[in-house]
Amino acid sequence: MSAYRYLLFYKPFQVLSQFSQESDKQTLADYFPEIGKDIYPVGRLDYDSEGLLLLTNDKRLTHRLLNPAEAHPRTYWVQVEGAVTEAASTQLRRGVTISIDGKKHRTLPAQATLLENPVVPERNPPIRYRAAIPTSWIALTLTEGKNRQVRRMTAAVGFPTLRLIRVAIGGLKAGNMQPGAWREVAAKEILP
Repeated sequence: MSAYRYLLFYKPFQVLSQFSQESDKQTLADYFPEIGKDIYPVGRLDYDSEGLLLLTNDKRLTHRLLNPAEAHPRTYWVQVEGAVTEAASTQLRRGVTISIDGKKHRTLPAQATLLENPVVPERNPPIRYRAAIPTSWIALTLTEGKNRQVRRMTAAVGFPTLRLIRVAIGGLKAGNMQPGAWREVAAKEILP
């Protein structure tokens, strides 16, 4: 039996993707107080993002997942401000130019589809509701991972992100997982 562990965690909103404490913010240590010191998150989700985060002690798999040449897919459900147009979806599919640390970056083509009323866990606190401004949901699948890329991409096409949920990493899917829940998975489920 392998000594490697693979934990799929549904990171709640306003939780840091790290074990070390930072001011009074919640971290992974609040959800995994007894986990071994050699298990780490693969990549990250921003403090204000939610959804799937993989934790493991398998350094080879971590390297594969973080290596841009591997281009494994990650899917996000993104609630944006405004009614998304087909032109904006087409731009996302083709790739858009975003700015990262003052440098221009052309994103790789992505899969982008509109979602009609997706079923998602409630968020605490909820996003601010404004009756005069509609919102839309987009399913966005990327094969690269730049800093705050999804938020930069939706802003670049004129639709600022209000809520961001990662619902899939490679072959792993959130399904009916709720914020704060986790489960053990097999390596073959991650990159089938």
